[in-house]
Amino acid sequence: MKLSRIAAISSSLLLGAVLALTGTGQAQAAQSAAAVDYVALGDSYSSGLGAGAYISGSGDCKRTNRAYPALWAAANSPSSFAFTACSGARTNDVTAGQLGPLTSATDLVSLTIGGNDAGFADVMTTCVLQSESTCIARVAEAKRYVDTTLPGRLDSVYSAIRTKAPSARVVVLGYPRFYRLNGSCITGLSENERAAINSGADHLNAAIAKRVADHGFTFADVAPAFTGHEICSGSAWLHSVNWLNIGESYHPTASGQSGGYLPPFRSAA
Repeated sequence: MKLSRIAAISSSLLLGAVLALTGTGQAQAAQSAAAVDYVALGDSYSSGLGAGAYISGSGDCKRTNRAYPALWAAANSPSSFAFTACSGARTNDVTAGQLGPLTSATDLVSLTIGGNDAGFADVMTTCVLQSESTCIARVAEAKRYVDTTLPGRLDSVYSAIRTKAPSARVVVLGYPRFYRLNGSCITGLSENERAAINSGADHLNAAIAKRVADHGFTFADVAPAFTGHEICSGSAWLHSVNWLNIGESYHPTASGQSGGYLPPFRSAA
């Protein structure tokens, strides 16, 4: 090897060491993160319902700075951050009312959607107020909807996002399992009902993940992060039935947003 080439390699290695020691590498990484234009779409699991401290101007959408999109933005200081996720949103609500901030310059999009289309609120109301057999039948009905109707609705949302933000990295997050089976709960739903509800969540996540993959997006599974923090775990990151604020029932707490949703999103973003 020629001496000139050896010198060039040595200089390159030395420069790398200097950059690492001076923090220039970290600064460049931070600058790259700061250049991101980020848009957060979706339903209550993205708006942060259940985490409290709701932003006054968000009204019934119940957006909060404790939600994972706002937490990520606070930690990464993107060049722009649009937060349009709204509690109660279904797929058609996203396409009709949330896509305004998306442009060809958008770099990152996050989204949770599909649970309300599948009848999440009605499933839980049925299971809390009616018999075990009625609960299990209602979960089965929701699964049929997920198999037959939801894929097309997800396709509509995902295609609309890609049309408006053709270069964006799109991260679609799933939903947690609600219950720790054979856990600490001694009242409330039966174990059969809890197992059926968990199965429904898994079924929904699998359907979403399939459509996400087919569109070339990234699916972020939150169920592993919530393992050990389900209802009946003794350290729940999800509200059980909250009679004082019924809308927050079965939604992540602030800890569920920061510990259950933020880490999978951070890894995928």
